[in-house]
Amino acid sequence: VQLEESGGGPVQTGGSLRLSCAASGVTVLINGLGWYRQAPGKERELVAKMRLNGRGLTYGDSVKGRFTLLKGNTNTIWYLQMNELKSEDTAVYFCYATGWEDAEYWGQGTQVTVSS
Repeated sequence: VQLEESGGGPVQTGGSLRLSCAASGVTVLINGLGWYRQAPGKERELVAKMRLNGRGLTYGDSVKGRFTLLKGNTNTIWYLQMNELKSEDTAVYFCYATGWEDAEYWGQGTQVTVSS
């Protein structure tokens, strides 16, 4: 399974941005999906995740009420809608998927920079 993010870039404080993740390869192996992020000097942290059937939707505390994890019509694309962006949301955002036997798949990351 290969994952590729798109949609990152600079945005002003209070603005919105939508990230996309496209999965390819043996995508039938995917049973969960989501996003993580890593800010400079900090550990990678959960942004949002859910199982492929939509259950188990979980958000990181810092993004609750502002970010929304959306799944496309197929199991090969999902999105992260980010609203009310803050400077502390600046990070590299990683697309993430889980598969059978606890396999994990990661994208290369896309930079999001929030500034006033």
